[in-house]
Amino acid sequence: MDGATLTFLIIGGCGVLVLAIALLGGEFLHFGQADAGGGLWSVEALAGFAGAFGFGGAIANELLGGHTVAATVGAGAVGGLAAVPTAYLTLKLSKAARDMRTDATPTRADLVGSIGVVVTPIPEQGYGEVRVRLGGQPVKLNARADRPVPLGAQVFVVAAPSETSVVVEETTLPSQD
Repeated sequence: MDGATLTFLIIGGCGVLVLAIALLGGEFLHFGQADAGGGLWSVEALAGFAGAFGFGGAIANELLGGHTVAATVGAGAVGGLAAVPTAYLTLKLSKAARDMRTDATPTRADLVGSIGVVVTPIPEQGYGEVRVRLGGQPVKLNARADRPVPLGAQVFVVAAPSETSVVVEETTLPSQD
Protein backbone atom coordinates (compact mmCIF):
# COMPACT_ATOMS: atom_id res chain seq x y z
CA MET A 1 0.00 0.00 0.00
CA ASP A 2 1.44 3.34 -0.98
CA GLY A 3 1.12 6.74 0.67
CA ALA A 4 -1.76 7.93 -1.54
CA THR A 5 -3.89 4.91 -0.64
CA LEU A 6 -3.14 5.44 3.05
CA THR A 7 -4.12 9.11 2.73
CA PHE A 8 -7.40 8.16 1.04
CA LEU A 9 -8.11 5.62 3.80
CA ILE A 10 -7.43 8.19 6.52
CA ILE A 11 -9.81 10.66 4.82
CA GLY A 12 -12.47 7.96 4.56
CA GLY A 13 -12.01 6.89 8.18
CA CYS A 14 -12.26 10.47 9.43
CA GLY A 15 -15.43 10.94 7.37
CA VAL A 16 -17.02 7.84 8.87
CA LEU A 17 -16.01 8.91 12.39
CA VAL A 18 -17.50 12.39 11.97
CA LEU A 19 -20.64 10.87 10.41
CA ALA A 20 -21.08 8.52 13.38
CA ILE A 21 -20.67 11.40 15.85
CA ALA A 22 -23.10 13.59 13.91
CA LEU A 23 -25.76 10.90 13.60
CA LEU A 24 -25.49 9.78 17.23
CA GLY A 25 -26.25 13.16 18.73
CA GLY A 26 -23.64 15.60 17.56
CA GLU A 27 -25.99 18.58 17.27
CA PHE A 28 -23.09 20.77 18.36
CA LEU A 29 -21.45 20.02 15.00
CA HIS A 30 -24.21 21.56 12.85
CA PHE A 31 -23.09 24.68 11.10
CA GLY A 32 -24.93 24.73 7.78
CA GLN A 33 -28.37 25.65 6.57
CA ALA A 34 -29.74 22.08 6.30
CA ASP A 35 -32.32 22.63 9.04
CA ALA A 36 -33.23 26.23 8.28
CA GLY A 37 -33.51 26.46 4.53
CA GLY A 38 -32.97 22.97 3.18
CA GLY A 39 -29.48 23.85 1.92
CA LEU A 40 -26.84 21.38 0.86
CA TRP A 41 -24.47 21.93 3.79
CA SER A 42 -24.73 19.70 6.81
CA VAL A 43 -22.15 17.84 8.84
CA GLU A 44 -23.71 14.54 7.81
CA ALA A 45 -23.47 15.37 4.10
CA LEU A 46 -19.87 16.57 4.37
CA ALA A 47 -18.89 13.51 6.42
CA GLY A 48 -20.61 11.20 3.94
CA PHE A 49 -18.78 12.96 1.13
CA ALA A 50 -15.41 12.59 2.89
CA GLY A 51 -16.02 8.93 3.72
CA ALA A 52 -17.05 7.96 0.19
CA PHE A 53 -14.29 10.09 -1.35
CA GLY A 54 -11.65 8.51 0.86
CA PHE A 55 -12.71 4.89 0.51
CA GLY A 56 -13.62 5.22 -3.18
CA GLY A 57 -10.27 6.89 -3.86
CA ALA A 58 -8.39 4.19 -1.93
CA ILE A 59 -10.08 1.41 -3.88
CA ALA A 60 -9.48 3.14 -7.20
CA ASN A 61 -5.87 3.94 -6.30
CA GLU A 62 -5.13 0.29 -5.55
CA LEU A 63 -6.87 -0.88 -8.74
CA LEU A 64 -5.01 1.69 -10.88
CA GLY A 65 -1.64 0.93 -9.36
CA GLY A 66 -1.30 4.33 -7.70
CA HIS A 67 2.41 4.75 -8.40
CA THR A 68 2.05 7.80 -10.63
CA VAL A 69 0.54 11.22 -10.15
CA ALA A 70 -1.93 10.53 -12.97
CA ALA A 71 -3.16 7.34 -11.25
CA THR A 72 -3.59 9.19 -7.96
CA VAL A 73 -5.49 12.03 -9.66
CA GLY A 74 -7.67 9.44 -11.41
CA ALA A 75 -8.31 7.74 -8.08
CA GLY A 76 -9.31 11.10 -6.63
CA ALA A 77 -11.73 11.64 -9.52
CA VAL A 78 -13.28 8.21 -8.94
CA GLY A 79 -13.55 9.02 -5.23
CA GLY A 80 -15.28 12.29 -6.10
CA LEU A 81 -17.73 10.49 -8.39
CA ALA A 82 -18.58 8.12 -5.54
CA ALA A 83 -18.78 10.95 -3.00
CA VAL A 84 -21.37 13.22 -4.63
CA PRO A 85 -24.31 10.77 -4.66
CA THR A 86 -23.29 9.47 -1.24
CA ALA A 87 -23.36 12.99 0.22
CA TYR A 88 -26.76 13.64 -1.36
CA LEU A 89 -28.23 10.39 0.01
CA THR A 90 -26.70 11.05 3.42
CA LEU A 91 -28.28 14.50 3.49
CA LYS A 92 -31.71 13.14 2.52
CA LEU A 93 -31.61 10.18 4.93
CA SER A 94 -30.39 12.23 7.90
CA LYS A 95 -33.06 14.87 7.24
CA ALA A 96 -35.73 12.16 7.02
CA ALA A 97 -34.56 10.66 10.31
CA ARG A 98 -34.49 14.07 12.01
CA ASP A 99 -37.97 15.04 10.77
CA MET A 100 -39.62 11.66 11.42
CA ARG A 101 -43.05 11.97 13.01
CA THR A 102 -43.53 10.15 16.30
CA ASP A 103 -46.50 9.49 18.53
CA ALA A 104 -47.14 11.82 21.44
CA THR A 105 -45.77 10.72 24.79
CA PRO A 106 -48.56 9.14 26.87
CA THR A 107 -49.59 11.04 30.00
CA ARG A 108 -51.62 10.13 33.04
CA ALA A 109 -54.72 11.57 31.36
CA ASP A 110 -54.40 8.72 28.84
CA LEU A 111 -54.87 6.21 31.67
CA VAL A 112 -58.45 7.32 32.41
CA GLY A 113 -60.86 5.01 30.63
CA SER A 114 -58.41 2.12 30.42
CA ILE A 115 -59.46 -1.40 31.27
CA GLY A 116 -57.08 -3.56 33.23
CA VAL A 117 -56.72 -6.48 35.58
CA VAL A 118 -55.82 -6.60 39.27
CA VAL A 119 -52.41 -8.21 39.86
CA THR A 120 -52.23 -7.47 43.61
CA PRO A 121 -55.56 -7.39 45.52
CA ILE A 122 -56.80 -3.91 46.37
CA PRO A 123 -57.78 -3.54 50.06
CA GLU A 124 -60.52 -1.19 51.23
CA GLN A 125 -58.25 1.55 52.60
CA GLY A 126 -55.03 0.90 50.73
CA TYR A 127 -53.30 0.28 47.46
CA GLY A 128 -53.03 -2.79 45.31
CA GLU A 129 -51.69 -3.11 41.78
CA VAL A 130 -53.32 -3.27 38.37
CA ARG A 131 -51.98 -3.91 34.89
CA VAL A 132 -53.35 -1.75 32.08
CA ARG A 133 -52.22 -1.05 28.53
CA LEU A 134 -50.82 2.40 27.84
CA GLY A 135 -49.71 3.12 24.28
CA GLY A 136 -50.05 -0.59 23.52
CA GLN A 137 -47.65 -1.58 26.30
CA PRO A 138 -48.60 -3.26 29.58
CA VAL A 139 -48.03 -0.98 32.57
CA LYS A 140 -48.30 -1.96 36.23
CA LEU A 141 -49.65 0.80 38.49
CA ASN A 142 -50.61 1.28 42.12
CA ALA A 143 -54.39 1.27 42.44
CA ARG A 144 -57.03 2.08 44.98
CA ALA A 145 -60.79 1.60 44.95
CA ASP A 146 -63.86 2.44 47.05
CA ARG A 147 -64.28 -1.22 47.98
CA PRO A 148 -61.92 -4.22 48.02
CA VAL A 149 -61.14 -5.74 44.61
CA PRO A 150 -59.85 -9.33 44.40
CA LEU A 151 -56.89 -10.65 42.42
CA GLY A 152 -57.68 -11.19 38.73
CA ALA A 153 -60.73 -8.91 38.67
CA GLN A 154 -61.25 -6.67 35.66
CA VAL A 155 -61.17 -2.96 36.47
CA PHE A 156 -61.96 0.34 34.79
CA VAL A 157 -59.70 3.34 35.50
CA VAL A 158 -61.81 6.31 36.64
CA ALA A 159 -59.01 8.69 37.71
CA ALA A 160 -55.23 9.02 37.67
CA PRO A 161 -54.07 11.11 40.64
CA SER A 162 -50.40 10.61 39.66
CA GLU A 163 -48.27 9.01 36.94
CA THR A 164 -47.92 5.83 39.01
CA SER A 165 -51.34 5.46 40.66
CA VAL A 166 -54.94 5.16 39.55
CA VAL A 167 -58.41 4.95 41.03
CA VAL A 168 -60.38 1.99 39.68
CA GLU A 169 -63.80 0.38 39.78
CA GLU A 170 -64.46 -3.31 39.30
CA THR A 171 -66.19 -4.04 36.00
CA THR A 172 -67.34 -6.91 33.84
CA LEU A 173 -66.39 -5.30 30.51
CA PRO A 174 -64.47 -7.45 28.01
CA SER A 175 -60.75 -7.48 28.79
CA GLN A 176 -58.34 -5.62 26.49
CA ASP A 177 -55.23 -7.35 27.89
